[in-house]
Amino acid sequence: MTDQVPTLYEWAGGAEALEQLTEEFYARVRKDELLAPLFARMADDHPKHVATFLGEVLGGPERYTEHHGGYRHMLSRHRGRAIKAEQRARWVELMLEAMDVVGLPDDAEFRSAFIGYIEFGSRRAMANSQPGAGPTRRTTIKKWGWGEALPGDE
Repeated sequence: MTDQVPTLYEWAGGAEALEQLTEEFYARVRKDELLAPLFARMADDHPKHVATFLGEVLGGPERYTEHHGGYRHMLSRHRGRAIKAEQRARWVELMLEAMDVVGLPDDAEFRSAFIGYIEFGSRRAMANSQPGAGPTRRTTIKKWGWGEALPGDE
């Protein structure tokens, strides 16, 4: 028996689960009136790249950094897109729907952590997409974990 806490990546089901998630999610995005225009020129392999990115964020292998250019590349894909607040909110909504459809774990701890990242990441993407968005000091992909309750907040 091990006392090691699994990463969010492991708990989610690894690369296969995240690829199913992003395939389901982007199938919805392609049909969505609000989001389809933002993704009109999306490459066929985009869902797989996003799954690889999410995997790295959630504590999986650093494949996005090793094979796709890391944080700076991801940032360049959002620059100048001028994502609107309602588009960001819809993006989150469709991601949550896709999580349910593909059967990602539905325990409160996982959902809280995963949704926390989706909210954080989508808000950063929106901010970085605005005209005149300044440079960022971040150079690496932010890692996301389970979080912790404060002592006595169980």
